[in-house]
Amino acid sequence: MKRRTYKVVDVFTRRPLLGNPVAVVLDAEGLDTADMQGIARWTNLSETTFLLPPVTTGADYRLRIFTPRSELPFAGHPTLGSAHAALEAGRVKPRDGKVVQECGVGLVELAVQGQWENRRLRFNLPSAAVTPLQPDDVVELEAVLGRAVVRDAAPAIVDVGAVWVVAQLPSVVELLALEPDFARSAAFERRLGVTGLSVFAEHDAGDAAIEVRSFAPSCGVNEDPVCGSGNGSVAVFRRDRGSVAAAGAAYTAAQGQRVGRDGRIAVEFDAEGRIIIGGACITCVDGTLLC
Repeated sequence: MKRRTYKVVDVFTRRPLLGNPVAVVLDAEGLDTADMQGIARWTNLSETTFLLPPVTTGADYRLRIFTPRSELPFAGHPTLGSAHAALEAGRVKPRDGKVVQECGVGLVELAVQGQWENRRLRFNLPSAAVTPLQPDDVVELEAVLGRAVVRDAAPAIVDVGAVWVVAQLPSVVELLALEPDFARSAAFERRLGVTGLSVFAEHDAGDAAIEVRSFAPSCGVNEDPVCGSGNGSVAVFRRDRGSVAAAGAAYTAAQGQRVGRDGRIAVEFDAEGRIIIGGACITCVDGTLLC
C-alpha cells in the first residue's frame, strides 16, 4: 500500500460544489490499468485522472483519464482540473505561460493565467472530426430525448477524442425539461460508438449565450454536470453551422442547472477559427489516497 497525493478539483466554477469535480491522483506510478479503473469506479465521479511522468518530448506530464466504466483518450474538465492540481501541488511549472499535457489524443497545450485562487486555465481543443447523424439515428435520438431537435441545424457526431452526438433544442425551457431514457441512450451510444449526447439551446438574455446538457450513461454517467469536451463539440457544431464567427468570436456557456450546479465555460475562437475552452478551478478535497 502506498500513500498517494490526492485532490478533488471543482472545474468551471470559482465557488466550491457548483462545478464538475474531477478526482486527481498525483502519484500514479505503479498503478496498472485495472488499478486505475478500480479507483475510478470507487470515486464514482464522472472522471478520475492519474498523473504520470511524460514519455513524449515537450510534455510536462502524462494523464490517463477514466470514467467509472472506461478509459477516455481525452476529456475537457479533467484536463483543466488535473493541470490545476499539478500546478497547485508544485508538480509542474508553466513555461512561457503554458503547460503541455500528454494523453491519448497526443499533446494538449494549456494556457495558464494568474495564480492560486485567481488562476484561470484554457486548452486548445483537439482537432475535430464531424460526421452527419443518419436520418434514422436522428429519429432514435429524438426518442431517447423525448423531444424534437432542430432539424435545420442537422445533428452530428463530433469526435474531439471524446465523441459526442450533438444536437440543438428549440428552447432552453425544452432543454431543461428533458428526461432522457438513459437505458435507451446507453444502447444508442454503444451502437454508434460514441461517448454520449451533448445537446444545447440558445439563451435569449443573460451572461450565457447557450445552455448545455451532456448525457453519457454508457460510461456510467447519466448526466455530466459541466462538460468541457461536450462544450467543445457544441462549439465545433455551432461554428460549422454558422451560428458563431469562424474567427475571433467568444461566448459563455452555462451548464449544470438540472443537477444543482452552476458551471460557466468560456469558449473562444482564435484567428484561425480554432477552439479554446477555459474556466476557473477550485480544490475541494486535498489529502492522501492509500492504495
